[in-house]
Amino acid sequence: MDDSTKRYDVVVVGGGAAGLSGAVALSRARRSVLVIDAGEPRNEPAAHVHNYLGREGTAPSELLAAGRAEAAGYGAEIAEGTVVSAGKLPDEEGFLVVREDGAAVAARRLLVTTGLVDELPPVPGLAERWGREVLHCPYCHGWEVAGRPIGIIAVSPMAVHQALMWRQWSEDITLFRHTGPEPDDAEYEQLAARGIAVVDGEVAGLQVDGDRLTGVRLAGGRVIAREAVVVQPRFTARSEVLRSLGLVAAEQEMAGHVVGTYIAADPTGATEVPGVWVAGNVASLTEQVIGAANAGLKAAAAINADLTADDTRSAVAAYRR
Repeated sequence: MDDSTKRYDVVVVGGGAAGLSGAVALSRARRSVLVIDAGEPRNEPAAHVHNYLGREGTAPSELLAAGRAEAAGYGAEIAEGTVVSAGKLPDEEGFLVVREDGAAVAARRLLVTTGLVDELPPVPGLAERWGREVLHCPYCHGWEVAGRPIGIIAVSPMAVHQALMWRQWSEDITLFRHTGPEPDDAEYEQLAARGIAVVDGEVAGLQVDGDRLTGVRLAGGRVIAREAVVVQPRFTARSEVLRSLGLVAAEQEMAGHVVGTYIAADPTGATEVPGVWVAGNVASLTEQVIGAANAGLKAAAAINADLTADDTRSAVAAYRR
């Protein structure tokens, strides 16, 4: 690193709800902040953000634009680009953050909010309808498909739980066995008691008419009318930058099944690497947008406290001299 490398108190990698919330708080604390965002928000396919008090029904792009404006209004810098690596600065405090175009900046602390990737089961048509009629979270999308015929495509032991949960939003639920395990006797009884149909055989694809999902097609050719489909993606943390710092993503299990990966951190988002915090879906797979924003705020407060302690130590050392 040469003397021309620009230095910041905090570089935020990822400009979603968590990153921008952290940037606003840190900028309001009069810290110098740079947000580097690759422009690949996880919720881009969705039409609206839900369960965000005061922002219910806001388009994801609108929420991010407002967040950028608020952060910039307090002095944060926003830059587009993908961070490819970050490493400790030799013989001094902080990190060197390198983008894919080779540009580099220095940061005393890092807040990584790169989110996760939803890896969908390999069923033709799922990816094209993702975030529209192909869904996974009932709290995010249940209201929008309430009362309509919904199909659950089983890929793990969580499928029965999904079917029972989505039954709250519709009386017409069908569980497609697909590649998931067969329910046990108790689960079959639960499904029957709730009026949930179970269909054997693998799903071969979706039927779409006039740009609307109309059914689920089985391997034998049979089509069962459905207007929405629920799948369980694998939630894979976007952890490449953190890997360059020596942080390895851990696997998270539910019902004995690996559902994804995440970066371990304490309640404030502090990782095992001193000076590096995480927030949002990269650290918590089930976090919704409002939770991610809250996590970014908590991490920002912890980072500012850490910087304050560091500033105080330096001031005391200078005072003694």
